[in-house]
Amino acid sequence: MTLSGTRQENVYLAIQAVQKEERVSVKLLCQIAGIPRSSYYKWLNRKPSSREQENHRLTHAMISLYKKVDGIFGYRQLTLHLRQQTEQQINHKRIYRLMKLKGIQSVIRRKRKKYVRSTPQQVTENLLNREFYAKAPNEKWVTDVTEFKYGNGQKAYLSAILDLHDNTIVSYVLGHSNNNRLVFQTVKSALQAAPNSTPMLHSDRGFQYTSVKFKKMFYGKITQSMSRVGRCIDNGPMESFWGTLKCEKYYLRKYKSFEQLKKDIDAYIYFYNHERLQAKLNGLSPMEFRTKAA
Repeated sequence: MTLSGTRQENVYLAIQAVQKEERVSVKLLCQIAGIPRSSYYKWLNRKPSSREQENHRLTHAMISLYKKVDGIFGYRQLTLHLRQQTEQQINHKRIYRLMKLKGIQSVIRRKRKKYVRSTPQQVTENLLNREFYAKAPNEKWVTDVTEFKYGNGQKAYLSAILDLHDNTIVSYVLGHSNNNRLVFQTVKSALQAAPNSTPMLHSDRGFQYTSVKFKKMFYGKITQSMSRVGRCIDNGPMESFWGTLKCEKYYLRKYKSFEQLKKDIDAYIYFYNHERLQAKLNGLSPMEFRTKAA
């Protein structure tokens, strides 16, 4: 069925529904819709084509999945998940058209991060140099801290480390203060999870990463790399994750307490690691891709 044909079908379905519920005559409804009665009765008595039947099944599965994730998926994510569910090569343009016809779209919205300059004590070169690819797990990590608000203007801070091999969030800590303890605990947890690794850790020039204490604590355990001043794109994958987390979870509701915020962040990071499929990971979730590599 063509796109225009599918739209016409929506008109027929509306006439059918109103006629059954309101007992309005088909003649009047067809006049209001501007279509011949013969066309409506032809549609009513037709046998749906295989393409129509497939579109109906896809639409049902699409809406079910869309509701399950509270509307955060756009056509790309819906396509990935529907491909996995149906084990078919579904074209993303088809899902985009079906979404348009059903009047649904991703509820996420983007916000730009403000860059805050710091006065570094010790800095290192940008060794990562935007080579956002790693051959194996725990080879290259990127990290950052981002801010959230809850209650009456209270602030919380999330520190996280992302593995460039599979985009897995290997460790994260949510705290009330943006301090050394927050960052140090994040790095410690990541190293504990990968005890025999000596990864490159790329960050911005925030005060925690450039402090003498940080360097002493993790000397010999990691190789530091830092973004250039004012170049957020040097830490692009981490910035991308913050945007995804905030758009798909944080911006969708108001948080009254730290506990509410933490519960949603815990749930989302589990969802991101284990369930959210990524095209660049061959349609797998980060943990699925990581497990295959192992």
